[in-house]
Amino acid sequence: MQYQFDFGALLPYWQDFLSGALTTIEITLFSVIIGMGIGVACAIARRSNSAILCGMVSVYIETVRNTPFIVQIFFIFFGLSSIGFRLPIIAASVFAMVINVGAYTAEIVRAGMDLIHPSQIEAAEALGLSKFQIYRDIILLPAIERVYPSLSSQFILMMLSTSICSQISAEELTGIANNIQSNTFRSLETYFVVALLYIAITYLMRAAFFGLGLVAFPRRRRLGLGV
Repeated sequence: MQYQFDFGALLPYWQDFLSGALTTIEITLFSVIIGMGIGVACAIARRSNSAILCGMVSVYIETVRNTPFIVQIFFIFFGLSSIGFRLPIIAASVFAMVINVGAYTAEIVRAGMDLIHPSQIEAAEALGLSKFQIYRDIILLPAIERVYPSLSSQFILMMLSTSICSQISAEELTGIANNIQSNTFRSLETYFVVALLYIAITYLMRAAFFGLGLVAFPRRRRLGLGV
């Protein structure tokens, strides 16, 4: 059996591909920014002396990390709508992504914070630094610097996970591709193009994180490191 490739059938849909790619990037951007903030807050909370706060955060993290992302997004979009709390498709997608990013970020950042030697904290206290200064400059920033490659990889994985949002009809890249292949019946060509676009977005994000790492962490710039 010989298959005749026909990428020309996809040319009328190039704007749709571009729109889907931009939607994927937008969902990822919002999710990473908000989820990063939640993750850092949860990492700090897990190290607090409050057993109740630590327990609540632990339940959130373990629940997210031990359930599939598709179940989470179905729960948010379909489950909550059954009790009258219906979110728009994109809002539900971002909400699910934020919850997921926050949980995984929390564990990554906490692991970095655990690497900070107690002697560094003791030295900062001896110098008279406030608790806020110690957490910001001695614990949090060095911790994020150490786990920055892991965070970058996790955020890229979450970008790829936006494809699951197509299951609730989100018009991101995979959702658009599903519509295009239904119209053209050129499944092989459609998903080949989509794969190339995902690869392009991945390398774009890697370059962005590399540059951000050099700007945010001067020591990485001096050592010639990035992501």
